[in-house]
Amino acid sequence: MKTELSIGIYLGILSFLFYLGFDITPLIILGLLCILLYYMLQKKGLVKAGNFQEVSSASTFNFDNIGGQEVAKQELKEALEFLIKSEEITRRGIRPLKGILLTGPPGTGKTLLAKAAAGYSDAVFLSTSGSEFIEMYAGVGAQRVRRLFNSAREKARKNKKNRAIIFIDEIEVLGGQRGSHSSHLEYDQTLNQFLVEMDGLNTHSDVDILVIAATNRPDLLDTALLRPGRFDRQVKVELPSLKGRLEILKLHMKNKIIANDVNLEEIAKETYGFSGAHLESVTNEAAILALRENSPEIKQRHLKEAVDKVILGEKLADKTNPQVLTRVAVHEAGHALISELVKENSVSQVTVTSRGNALGYVRQTQEEDQKLYTKNELKNNIKICLAGAVAEEIILGERSTGASNDFQQAVKIAKNIINTGLSSLGVVSIDDLAPAKVNEVVQEIISLEEKEVKAMITKNRKTLEKIINILKEEEQVSGEIIRKIIKEKAV
Repeated sequence: MKTELSIGIYLGILSFLFYLGFDITPLIILGLLCILLYYMLQKKGLVKAGNFQEVSSASTFNFDNIGGQEVAKQELKEALEFLIKSEEITRRGIRPLKGILLTGPPGTGKTLLAKAAAGYSDAVFLSTSGSEFIEMYAGVGAQRVRRLFNSAREKARKNKKNRAIIFIDEIEVLGGQRGSHSSHLEYDQTLNQFLVEMDGLNTHSDVDILVIAATNRPDLLDTALLRPGRFDRQVKVELPSLKGRLEILKLHMKNKIIANDVNLEEIAKETYGFSGAHLESVTNEAAILALRENSPEIKQRHLKEAVDKVILGEKLADKTNPQVLTRVAVHEAGHALISELVKENSVSQVTVTSRGNALGYVRQTQEEDQKLYTKNELKNNIKICLAGAVAEEIILGERSTGASNDFQQAVKIAKNIINTGLSSLGVVSIDDLAPAKVNEVVQEIISLEEKEVKAMITKNRKTLEKIINILKEEEQVSGEIIRKIIKEKAV
């Protein structure tokens, strides 16, 4: 980018001087000599030819430093064996792997996996990003692709190695579908050159090159990249499971001083849907909270507070006025009560402390992603969504605008019931169903659940009021206390 900008400025100055009537011949000769000198130095490796970061294969970072991705690590290790045992692979007549594509949400460890591959395979490792190849000047991207592959081969020979790994992050920038960028063909030319370079890799070369790419948008990639013979393996790097979250938390807590009351299993259960990056942030925020309090060690409450902060942000300095606090307490208590009644042990904590745009929050415990839902489970989820507004109506006499997001979620679930053939309509063609009819059935489903929620809250009003009072006094209540209050009523 800097080189192209310098050339553009130089040409602009020449044009301006020529317009003023100056003799620019000496400047042209000087410029040509500078360009010649630049490329001579670049050829000898004295000038950096691109933002290609070389990572030492002797790095202490390895697969043991990555938690919660056992399947992805195993698949990547297996693919790297093709590179490590290239002679045996050739002897057996097996086509070597040319590329591995790591896909998954942001923060799940795709870059870390690629970094660990360097030490595991003892290969020269070059790292770059898809955005490094794209410029407004025609031919620059293609040139940088050629330079990258040539640089990998040269560095491998220089280090007396016969293998090299090229890691490209954000491959969707470089490998987007051709024809989607109508403004100019630079994107397409760059991708074409990349495909040519990948096709040129073979076992007859003195240096075997493996390309590892990462993206969180595989749907944007050109189909030519994904065909067999290019990116032969696609490794999914998913959000960690409960066991994976626990492993990641343990890894990030190794260098921290923790109290005896710290229960990482409990934190792992409360961080469903968190990526590895989120979990690292939780441990870091917990350490910061302990530092603020001058606490010599991280305690369980620091970790719980850190989870809330990562989800919703820092606490707001301004105190909520008593009227609003009461309404928020009623609303959140309603959610928590119905959640525990329809699904025991589902509530982790309820808070009415304002964070970000949220006045209150019910954090639920969910260990694993639920792939399938029954009709009854979906109806229970609608009950939980409606409980806040219904509690406001029963306790305070009227509802507020605070339930708008809850209603949107309830409608979404109701539509899912219709789409999956679980409504009174039975199995239907969604495309042929009139919007008015969909709305009618959605209202029917939500109305029935709302009646049941009203009956449940009316029956358990005293329990609800106890939860509300605790929230108003302490601004938060744990799921354990809520369950204790419910059991006291049942006795």
